[in-house]
Amino acid sequence: MAQAQKPNLHSLDPVWERIRHEAEAALDAEPLLGGMFHSSVLHHKTLEQALAFRLSQKLSTAELSEQILREIMDAAHAADPTLGEAARADIVATFERDPACNRFLKPLLYFKGFQAVQAHRISHWLCREGRADFASLIQMRVSECFGVDIHPGARVGRGIMIDHAHSIVIGETAVVGDNVSMLHSVTLGGTGKEDGDRHPKIGNGVLIGAGAKVLGNIHVGDCARIAAGSVVLEDVPARKTVAGVPARIVGEAGCAQPSLTMDQLFRGEI
Repeated sequence: MAQAQKPNLHSLDPVWERIRHEAEAALDAEPLLGGMFHSSVLHHKTLEQALAFRLSQKLSTAELSEQILREIMDAAHAADPTLGEAARADIVATFERDPACNRFLKPLLYFKGFQAVQAHRISHWLCREGRADFASLIQMRVSECFGVDIHPGARVGRGIMIDHAHSIVIGETAVVGDNVSMLHSVTLGGTGKEDGDRHPKIGNGVLIGAGAKVLGNIHVGDCARIAAGSVVLEDVPARKTVAGVPARIVGEAGCAQPSLTMDQLFRGEI
């Protein structure tokens, strides 16, 4: 009787399988970058291993070696499989929502928004484990390398797309739901020196435009839209569009899930 054939591990992970195929195609098209494609993708068996390698390369310093970072990230992924699941959701979200992303490979190799969020997931895991100094050091390096400052205490959902990602700030007690899209220069911050729970809570499916500032312990409802350049100081109801300084409700969200369509035009849906 023939022995049952072992399943191909890659076939059980379609996101990782696609990334590997894209890396092989990229290698054929640009052999001068073969070292990067091999070391960052093709050398690894899993997306988690590739993420640990890529992020440790980017974030290592004389104070924090690449080897130590890789060991920490490998340990985090082994202890919490949801980190890898969230990374896959973020890759798919970026591919589906960002017209500049035509391959799954791109976020892993080139997109600092994706990389910053994955590094934050590691710092948040360290924070939960009581390793505050290590978490803060990773936060500092992410800010220095990517221009994205997310406090380790902030809770970030899955299916996150941060386009361009320059000058993103997310405070300690902020919560970002699932399937959220935001553009560059967004701040989820406090309003002063108060302690405790002081940062915004962003619902699922929310779209936050470039340069928007959401300040204080306020709630933004599911599938709401925040217009570019707005300053939001009060709760935003679900499925509404707010705009202005200070922001006010100007209409409906315009669609079921604004973060997926990325439609930022206001058509007067009062």
